[in-house]
Amino acid sequence: MVRYLGRRTLYMAATLLAISLMVFVIISLPPGDYVTALQAKYNVMGQGLTAADVANLRMRYGLDGNLLEQYWHWITRIVLHGDLGMSFEHSKPVEEVIAPRLGWTIAVSLITLLVTWALAFPIGVYSAVKQHSAGDYAVTTVGFLGLATPNFLIALVFVYFSVTWFGTVPSGLCSPEWCDAAWNLGKLLDLLGHLWIPMIVIGTGGVAGLVRIIRNNLLDELRRPYVTAARARGVPEGPLLRRYPLRVALNPFVSTIGWVLPLLLVGDIVVGQILSLPTLGPILLGALKAQDMYLAGSVIMVLSVVTVIGTLVSDLLLGWLDPRIRLGHQR
Repeated sequence: MVRYLGRRTLYMAATLLAISLMVFVIISLPPGDYVTALQAKYNVMGQGLTAADVANLRMRYGLDGNLLEQYWHWITRIVLHGDLGMSFEHSKPVEEVIAPRLGWTIAVSLITLLVTWALAFPIGVYSAVKQHSAGDYAVTTVGFLGLATPNFLIALVFVYFSVTWFGTVPSGLCSPEWCDAAWNLGKLLDLLGHLWIPMIVIGTGGVAGLVRIIRNNLLDELRRPYVTAARARGVPEGPLLRRYPLRVALNPFVSTIGWVLPLLLVGDIVVGQILSLPTLGPILLGALKAQDMYLAGSVIMVLSVVTVIGTLVSDLLLGWLDPRIRLGHQR
């Protein structure tokens, strides 16, 4: 296991390095840079910048070198000093821009993930055990609708009905009077009153997808010869289901951690913008629009780190859950 973890750590480091290079290159592909956008903004305001001003700004923001030099400057500061650089748009370190939203993002993501699993697991098992029943057809229909409906459209529907029925626009995770207040029971209840909307909007697609995964895999296991033999020996349906098919069918369910975590962590960029969530999604969207490469690159790198860590956690849980995978690791 130690050798396996060491090997995976090296793979993770190499993967993150390759991702950082691709991210930096892709973010830099649009024509111009932050100084170009700033220059256009000043021109619209009738305050044109001179060539000397542009050169000074490029030197100030570290944009006077070529693309590889800019990348090397950024990645070495991250690796050697843990410095994510300066945000051009916000004129302060990237850490200070990300930090206030990271806690909210993690809280929303973890709560949504737990609720997603709590709903998807029993629904998927019920749909598989009661195949072709009215409940199975209802679950399948709702699941297809959940997969086919974009999250941002669900968010817009919530906004429409909130305005129509209650005359308010759902915004943020707290009411204005509670945002700056100290934590107490009132603020917690206010948070819960705001949290259910983004939780439903962001988690809908995840619940629908996980229900399909657990249903299909459990159906496949229930048709195996060992299940038929166990039933012929008189093993009760409940213990039989829990002891063998359900445990094996959990493998794909657990393996989804690697891609579910970063999807929830970003909070769905468009949904976060519509609901004004204090998460990383709106920050990433604003950074991409402003060509703030250090801020955008750092947010994407945070998501990449979460992805590779989530994948590692998935593999470790699969090894603990399935002896076949655990023995394969030991070879």
